[in-house]
Amino acid sequence: MRLTVNGRNHDVDAAPDTALLYVLRNDLALNGPKYGCGLGECGACTVLIDGVAARSCVIPIEGCVGRDILTLEGLGTRERPDPVQQAFIEEQAAQCGYCLNGMIMSTKALLAANPHPTETEILQALRYNLCRCGAHVEIVRAAMRAAGHALEARD
Repeated sequence: MRLTVNGRNHDVDAAPDTALLYVLRNDLALNGPKYGCGLGECGACTVLIDGVAARSCVIPIEGCVGRDILTLEGLGTRERPDPVQQAFIEEQAAQCGYCLNGMIMSTKALLAANPHPTETEILQALRYNLCRCGAHVEIVRAAMRAAGHALEARD
């Protein structure tokens, strides 16, 4: 099966019902998406499929053929992080970092659909991404910064 991930085509030899997460991590060595719950509940495995946030642990690869898949690794580089990644860095929006993939990818999807969300809209978009460390305040600040609310994020 041919998958387009981060702008590159990859021929994948896996069963059609294999979860996208396993192909990304095991076959393509893309470790941004994390295995969390395996049920699509925690958000650690979030990727963008055709620009929409999706839980890769519950999506079979057969449903991804011909679609554009974007992982955390496809956003930016260490030298030139994506604006969302940069906002998370500036706001120090991590403790253990396990949820970051989902938080960043969900924020990226939100900003693609709504470049100027309110804080309420940000909270709504991130509500299904779980963070056990308690970094929610910094994560929301980072999302607000990425949305251009840098002054509000500091208050």
